[in-house]
Amino acid sequence: MAREKKTKLGVWVILGLLFFSLVGFGTTSLSGRTTTLATVGDKEITLNQYALELRRGIDTFSGQIGQPLSFTQAQSLGIDQQVLNDMINMRLFENEATNMGVSIGDQRLRDRVTSNPNFQGFSGTFDREAYRDVLSRMGTRESDYEQSLRDEMAATALQIGLTAGYTVPAGYIDALVTYAAERRDITWVQVTNAALTDAIPAPTEEDLAAYHEGHPADFTTLETKSIVYAALTPDMLLPTIEVDEAALRDLYAQRTADYNSPERRLVERLGFADEASAQAAMDAITAGETDFDQLVEDRGLTLDDVDLGDVDQVQLAEAGAAVFAAASGDVVGPLPSLIGPSLFRINAVLEAESIPFEVAADELRAELGRDRARRVIGDAAEQMADLIAGGARVEDLADQTQMELGSIDWTVASTDGMAAYPEFRQAAAAAPIGAYPELIEMSDGGIFALRVETIQEPALQPLEDVLEDVTAAWTRDTTQAAILAKAEEMATALSNGSQFGEFGLAPTIDVDVTRQTFLDYTPEGYMTRVFETEAGNGFALPYDGGAVLARVDAVNAPNLEDPDVIALRDRFAAQLSNGVAQDAMQITLNTLRGETDINVVREAVNAVHAQIQ
Repeated sequence: MAREKKTKLGVWVILGLLFFSLVGFGTTSLSGRTTTLATVGDKEITLNQYALELRRGIDTFSGQIGQPLSFTQAQSLGIDQQVLNDMINMRLFENEATNMGVSIGDQRLRDRVTSNPNFQGFSGTFDREAYRDVLSRMGTRESDYEQSLRDEMAATALQIGLTAGYTVPAGYIDALVTYAAERRDITWVQVTNAALTDAIPAPTEEDLAAYHEGHPADFTTLETKSIVYAALTPDMLLPTIEVDEAALRDLYAQRTADYNSPERRLVERLGFADEASAQAAMDAITAGETDFDQLVEDRGLTLDDVDLGDVDQVQLAEAGAAVFAAASGDVVGPLPSLIGPSLFRINAVLEAESIPFEVAADELRAELGRDRARRVIGDAAEQMADLIAGGARVEDLADQTQMELGSIDWTVASTDGMAAYPEFRQAAAAAPIGAYPELIEMSDGGIFALRVETIQEPALQPLEDVLEDVTAAWTRDTTQAAILAKAEEMATALSNGSQFGEFGLAPTIDVDVTRQTFLDYTPEGYMTRVFETEAGNGFALPYDGGAVLARVDAVNAPNLEDPDVIALRDRFAAQLSNGVAQDAMQITLNTLRGETDINVVREAVNAVHAQIQ
């Protein structure tokens, strides 16, 4: 598919009208000497064209992200480079079209000009005076505009010819469809240590020594930093903060919705096109001919589609009184709703909740106390920073301020105490031995400073120190290896015609699984192995301390008449054809770039950027 040209002169006209008075670009306003920003063979890019297209690119991206984008931000995203690159690519095709003698007839050019709404008068038809006026305001002569438009149309025709008509061999597409849509019927089961006939023997000293030596990473200590710190958190100050009752009652009043909620219902709603359809459905439920779940399924919906969650009576409007008069499990209706006559099922009754001020007071007191403690810490932080700047140690901070002294043997696995704070973990990881303390703020408004006293490098722990862990790990791995060996024996037997029942196993049967199907309680790579295995064969994979045993019962080729498979085939064909066309486009562009003189006047580019900023 041909790539749409981004630097269309019709867009220049629109943007010229919108931005001419703001941007202030005339024929020589940027450089005072030249209007050329770049030449591509015999074609050129003018300063005005680049300026307007760059502005358009920035505005387009701003619209996509929903907020204005500054020029500096646009540059950091490479928008300016992309705009100039796209314009150069278009000029390459325009230049090549001229070299090849590709041309657009006068009538097509006339039709293009006269159909442009920017050149129409009040009557809605082409107006030559409007045409001249617009081009004049853009600083463009009619002959230049028409030649540029002719070049653009010829280049577009060349691009269409280059990318149209590519097809991918049907056999290749069929192979992809077969791969993607092929299905398997499988029978599988988890195998545990219950399948073992012999108990796992106790490990010998030689077994444990060999395991310890063969798995050093499992028994090596983490790097440990002995850290001394001074910290002050809102919770540390909380016992010293006094909060008056008036402030608590004001906050309680502000949070009344949090502490006093009306009676609510967990409700599902199924809408109908008209009252008669809704009543017929309700009559069928009353007669026991169907139920709410079946009605939802018959409509091709799920319970998630009809779930309203927990609602109060006001939210249900006219249906509220009837729904709230019903008991949990009832279906009521038809009742009016925003989606038309509906049936409502009540799944639970949530009683009204009212938490009095006296009960909520402690929680509110802690909240206000922490807020005030954060302000106290913020006010004191400057004094603490001054102490550090004056050479104070961590211990001095604890002596001279409200900060508390503490210590921790920290590793990357530490999460308790001060290590619960991500800011502390980050600082601890980065700090070398004896580094000058730095005051660091935490997410809860607290502050700390730390010093690393010593660093204990990772080391393999002696076997006698980790004997219990080594024994447990050896037993675990040896047991899994035995289970997997047993499962592989069973897989061989299954491949030779045995049945799962002969092993005393109760398997699960899944039919028509695809490569994208995910089955719970199966290991990573399981579905890949399923599709690598021929029908009638079994296999085993390790999983969760045991193994999974499976047999592929059938290989089901895709139904080529299935609408989903047809749609998949069409999608593959379109994607592959488009991919080939885009490859051809890129190869052509690379060739043209190598054969064409491209000169960019960097001073002119910088001048445009300076004006836009």
